[in-house]
Amino acid sequence: MYITLIDSLILCMWNETWEHMRTDVLDIAARLGVLLSPDALEYILSNSDPVSFTNTALSALSSDKMFIKRADLENCLLGDAPIFKSAVTDAPKNKRHTDIEVVAGTDITGNSTCEGEITDFTNYFKSRYDILSRIIARRSDFGVGIPIERAMRLDRDVRVIGMIYEVNVTKNGHIILTIEDSDSNCKVFISKDSPLSGESFVTDEVVGIVGKPNSRKDLLIAEEVFRPDVPRTNRWEPSDSVASVAFLSDIHIGSLTFLEDRWQKMIEWLKQNAYNADLDYLVLPGDVVDGIGIFPGQEKELIISDIYKQYESLAEHLKGIPDHIKIIMQPGNHDAVRLAEPQPALGNIFTKNFDSNIVLAGNPVSVKIEGRSILTYHGKGIDDWVSNVQKLSYDNPIGIMEEMLKRRHMAPIYGQRNALAPERKDYMAMEEVPDIFVTGHIHGAGTSEYNGVKTINASAWQNQTEYQKMHNFNPDPAIMPIVHLGTGDIMMKSFME
Repeated sequence: MYITLIDSLILCMWNETWEHMRTDVLDIAARLGVLLSPDALEYILSNSDPVSFTNTALSALSSDKMFIKRADLENCLLGDAPIFKSAVTDAPKNKRHTDIEVVAGTDITGNSTCEGEITDFTNYFKSRYDILSRIIARRSDFGVGIPIERAMRLDRDVRVIGMIYEVNVTKNGHIILTIEDSDSNCKVFISKDSPLSGESFVTDEVVGIVGKPNSRKDLLIAEEVFRPDVPRTNRWEPSDSVASVAFLSDIHIGSLTFLEDRWQKMIEWLKQNAYNADLDYLVLPGDVVDGIGIFPGQEKELIISDIYKQYESLAEHLKGIPDHIKIIMQPGNHDAVRLAEPQPALGNIFTKNFDSNIVLAGNPVSVKIEGRSILTYHGKGIDDWVSNVQKLSYDNPIGIMEEMLKRRHMAPIYGQRNALAPERKDYMAMEEVPDIFVTGHIHGAGTSEYNGVKTINASAWQNQTEYQKMHNFNPDPAIMPIVHLGTGDIMMKSFME
């Protein structure tokens, strides 16, 4: 009787262990994006160390096979497949909970106050001035500013903060700025012989001026110019995070020139590598579909001409992304939201087919991921920077982003190509310094660092369109920037090869 009981217990324990090993083996296969035939699974489980054998064998085979048979495993052992490294046990791990949140006060979604009244414009520019003037006033090298009206009555050096209303260049090459604060305004003279003459000034940015009023008290002679800027002492501080975040901008589902094959190549790469690499987060900075009626003749360049079907197709294309990855999605100027920035998140009528791992947010927005602050902006404001600042071009998106960081504003120029909604708060101003600043829009790819801020222009998944050819614009598509949240290291993973 006792022998029978012991045999039963041993059999029960063996069955339980076998089932655990079977589950572990199937988990590893799923993580590597491969399928095992029944005879392959049986062969693995007959090994003395199934988990170790699975890790080494499937790592060698998964790069060029999706369906693994017993013969593949036998060939691998015989050396017909690539020789794999020592069998280090790597039992499947449970992914920790993702740590992500939209920063309060940075998303316009559900918070729009714009009603088209004159007071909306007054409140909007007051908000911008208040935010940016406070940042300048906190600069240790600026000192104490005083109101413009009082400053222009004095016979000494003064410090004032104002918003640029107008920029003029005289026939002799001198720069005349008109700046204003909440109560008054004045003209600021910058000589063509001054080191400041090389500075670029745009309307509606906020600056600090150190100078002295002329004898007639109608002109402030500038000696120094201060901007809100990112402090030079700002640094990327390493953390213990092991996770990474990737960026996929300007997908343009629905376009004839959408790079379907490159997209699928990227999806397969994520299936094979994202889990082990702790790539846990993905940010989509706008233009996720191509939209309808965005530019003249666009209908000739669409493979999906129904806006609802474009978002349905997008939902299907996103389903291939591994389930453990949390996705932040925001709109751009091609998406089905208002054109004026800031833009609210996509509505449920377009996103009802999206998976639950997708977080919808407005444009721009700040998110915190494992303690890192990421400012993500589609980038339509780039158009106004290029048309107003001679030294800037679409070929150098990172240079444009640095100008935004210097002024702590993504789109200061009001009333030109980029529509801005006069909200009670200026959501385009950068109140806090981000760790990562990312844009899309121009289909370029680049990365740099400005005073400790990682700057990224996040490529596109659309080849050159006829419209782009007409404007001599060459995109740099199918590149996925990946940032390690602990070290700050950036990899630009290309899928064009």
